[in-house]
Amino acid sequence: MNTVVGSDANTGASVAATLVVLGSANRDYSVVVERHPLPGETVLGEAVSIGTGGKGANQAVAAAAAGARTTFLGAVGDDSVGADILADLLASGVDVSRVVRSQGATGIAMITVSHSGENSIVVAAGANSTLDAASTAALVTELAPTVLLAQLEIPVAVVSAAASALDVLGGRFVLNLSPSRFVSPKLLGLADPLIVNESEASELANFTIDGPADAETIAKRLLATSRSVVLTLGADGVVLATLDGVVHIPAERVPVVDTTGAGDAFAGALAAALASGSSLEDAVHAGSAAGAAAVQYVGAQPPRA
Repeated sequence: MNTVVGSDANTGASVAATLVVLGSANRDYSVVVERHPLPGETVLGEAVSIGTGGKGANQAVAAAAAGARTTFLGAVGDDSVGADILADLLASGVDVSRVVRSQGATGIAMITVSHSGENSIVVAAGANSTLDAASTAALVTELAPTVLLAQLEIPVAVVSAAASALDVLGGRFVLNLSPSRFVSPKLLGLADPLIVNESEASELANFTIDGPADAETIAKRLLATSRSVVLTLGADGVVLATLDGVVHIPAERVPVVDTTGAGDAFAGALAAALASGSSLEDAVHAGSAAGAAAVQYVGAQPPRA
């Protein structure tokens, strides 16, 4: 049986939201390693951290940190981990009043982070898989956000239903195609923008990207499937494709500690800027700044002061 957390003074509830983030919420277990293990190999870890994660929760926190009034739609278990995640999100300024509490375990992610800052992640969906498409679409209709941001660590059918509900309202749908999964042409066609990294774009376009020039070509090609495209290239910056043309925006050079939260920080800050009325290009700059900050700390979300 699923229940909604409810609306009261302890959940940061709001009647409507400028920005709704739809996605996963997990408990993250991160270990720093000298190098990632090979199949069948055991390596000794170093620093260990436990925190709130999940692409949806990470992006909601990033959006709230960027100043957007943010409501999170997702599901956690009825265990103590789920309660802790809700408390963490609330403390970060995110409205969790519509989060579903499902019977069973909250999702988890097991993360190894190498000394170079690269990560390897395994996710067990847990409660994230229990979200219902019709109920989620009804919540989107109720909240009537300016912008809806979603990713794909929850059932694709839920994302599709929410995006269609938003389209009826005339809102803006931002789709982070991560992790890479098959989605319908209809869902891609609603994305404005579609946010993809190099590997996700390569898989979607069936073309290997080797540098910014290739990325510009692919972003322009993907523009035939989505209303706009944002292709992130890590240290090589971002390529933005719209009907007005293709722009390559270089990345800020910063020391890299952990790349785990960079993509989510980017997407959350970008969506927050769009919700505030910024142009897409200005929103990309805001996302890039947030992503550059995110690679300078360990974990998927910024450390608490």
